Amino acid sequence: MSTATPPVSSKLFGLFCLASYLLSLSYGSTFLLSLLIGSRGGNEHDAGSVISAAMLSTFAAVIASGHLSDLLGAARSVALFGLLLVVASLGFALTPGLGHLLLFFGLLLGLGWGVFYTLGPIIVASLVTPVQRAKYFALLSGSMMTGIGSGPLLGRVASALGFPVTAAFYLAALASLIGVLLFWQLDRHLKNASLESTAVSRISWRATAQVLSSRAVFPIIMVGLGGCVFGGLSSFQTSYAAARSLDYSLFFLGFMGAAISSRMLIAGFVVKRDPLRASCLLSGLMLGSILMFGFVVDDGLSYVIAAVMLGVGYGLTYSVINGLAANEAPSGTTAQALLLFSLSYFIGVFGFPLLAGKIIVEQGMATLLLTVMAVALLNWLITLGRLIWRRICTAKALQQA
Repeated sequence: MSTATPPVSSKLFGLFCLASYLLSLSYGSTFLLSLLIGSRGGNEHDAGSVISAAMLSTFAAVIASGHLSDLLGAARSVALFGLLLVVASLGFALTPGLGHLLLFFGLLLGLGWGVFYTLGPIIVASLVTPVQRAKYFALLSGSMMTGIGSGPLLGRVASALGFPVTAAFYLAALASLIGVLLFWQLDRHLKNASLESTAVSRISWRATAQVLSSRAVFPIIMVGLGGCVFGGLSSFQTSYAAARSLDYSLFFLGFMGAAISSRMLIAGFVVKRDPLRASCLLSGLMLGSILMFGFVVDDGLSYVIAAVMLGVGYGLTYSVINGLAANEAPSGTTAQALLLFSLSYFIGVFGFPLLAGKIIVEQGMATLLLTVMAVALLNWLITLGRLIWRRICTAKALQQA
């Protein structure tokens, strides 16, 4: 069989991506929490606290997801914990005012999203050959990012139709419920299509040490830094847009459009290139988008351009380094490397908003953008450093030869 031929049917993988899109709407709707909590008398720090509550539960989710996968099957585990995403979305909409109940629903969000986000790539890794992983990871992350971007747009549509922002959370809950049902039904078909067993998905200290002492540690660090950038910008985009008299839906339209088109038109080309060169170029594009948000954006057009740059840069970087984490991990530790990859992502995307909200309240949006810029710069320097080091090693090898 040619490596260009997918071992999993297009229909099955298409349904898998559809289910992933539907579940992702629930996380995407959390980008409206700043708007929702603001309407109830809260501020960005309050919203950041709710989002960051999810970080605590994602630790448990990542650690437990491997055991759940071995016990119940990956797709069934996603389906069961996907119900928590439904409950969390309904909880955000129904909880009056502020209070600890919102933090509780944040914890449920972290559990549901953590299991799904961790096991999704593991399912993909079991369905395709190593050389195909970057391509299929791109398709999965494209589906998820499209769902994430669609979540806030539901709020904009609801507002335009005269409905409260809570309508977006109700719709996200309904979509997630459909996604749960799809994953439950797909479990047997995904197992039958698997090229390799997804057993030994459990994370251990020994496996962790093996992965973190290998080259896989670099993409794992990078996804955490990228998560900080994405979480810091997206979680408070409603506040950024309001401060500049812009429509926040333009950001999510630009971001989502870029996420879809880059995977349809560019991903197939990018994943065939040198992954270090690709990640260097794409993380540089992400850094450029932050510079635009900080110093250039002053109207709708520049706002959309910056969002598109972020969508292409962040979205494709994620796909490339996801493949690197899987392929640079020591033999027999692919699943564990992907678990650590997810854990690092969650620390960034859920942990950073707590700091970001505090910075906005105490120092202002400009300081947050400078902080995000510094994180994006560090992210780019890691992959640039790897390229330089590889060139040095190659030159030494040629001299010795």
